[in-house]
Amino acid sequence: MKRRRRVAGLHAVEAALENAPDRIITAWIDPQREDGRITAIERKLASLGIPVQPAGRPRLDALAESRKHQGIVLELKPASELGESELRDALASLSEQPFFLVLDHVQDPHNLGACLRSADAAGVHGVIITKDQSAGLTPTVAKVASGAAETVPVYRVTNLNRVLGWLKDAGLWVVGAAGEAEQSLYEVDFSVPLALVVGAEGRGLRRLTRESCDFLVKIPMFGHVESLNLSVATGVLLFETVRQRTQPSLSNAASRARRPESSSSEPKA
Repeated sequence: MKRRRRVAGLHAVEAALENAPDRIITAWIDPQREDGRITAIERKLASLGIPVQPAGRPRLDALAESRKHQGIVLELKPASELGESELRDALASLSEQPFFLVLDHVQDPHNLGACLRSADAAGVHGVIITKDQSAGLTPTVAKVASGAAETVPVYRVTNLNRVLGWLKDAGLWVVGAAGEAEQSLYEVDFSVPLALVVGAEGRGLRRLTRESCDFLVKIPMFGHVESLNLSVATGVLLFETVRQRTQPSLSNAASRARRPESSSSEPKA
């Protein structure tokens, strides 16, 4: 059985109340803390019938496991990681251009949490992770995600290459991030149905994952460092997609990237 997890801090607690109130088990609040936001949270908890226990700072420090708690901690049932069938259902129900983030063996919970936070801000429809050798929805991930663990669907799949294959069959373009790619992300049209694929810390995309991508893109680097932190690079990719989708007239002319002849469409030039 998955262990319960805790969220700490005003923003994370408010996100849990808004997006997952049915999973909240109990709350601990510092009675000495005078804060309008905490008062509003207490009222909301009371209206939902969620028990609130008074706790001083030492107790909250222990419950929050040294994370910044701002006088409040919640305990929740763990968020459900969805599977391949739920991903198919979600894709079939979309009424807008699909936009998914795929993380190939990302193991650092801080990176996963940061990616979830960026994915939420960018309006991603879901994050796809691998069943093996990947971080899951741990308390650390939830804290770093700052509420996004409650709002962004996370799909854990057994065979990533199979999933990428049927995403392509469903009309999505699968674009992988790789430092050695010939095309810059600014040369490609991301306004198409899209699954962005980012590889693991240090190693990047696995060979089979790379081969499953329609094409690869890179982030141009003009300084002395060779690469960006994984979550930072993911944010750059996500928000270039947002830029193109919200301001298509400003998009650069894209180089044509061709999928095999069986494809029915291709990125726009």
